[in-house]
Amino acid sequence: MKYGARNQIVGTVKSVKSGDVMSLVKFDVKTPCEMASVLTTESVQHLGLRVGDQVTLVVKAVNVLPVKE
Repeated sequence: MKYGARNQIVGTVKSVKSGDVMSLVKFDVKTPCEMASVLTTESVQHLGLRVGDQVTLVVKAVNVLPVKE
């Protein structure tokens, strides 16, 4: 998948709290010490995000997009 954002941070999934439609995923990162992303539950399931997964966080505007490669 291609994305236009250039600001990327590597992090580890710390927690996943899923609702019917939206999910809150928290990440441990070195700087700052923690970030979070709110995304659809369908996206969390599609990415297969689980606690302990290492992901790249793509930061664009006010969005934090987790990318699992």
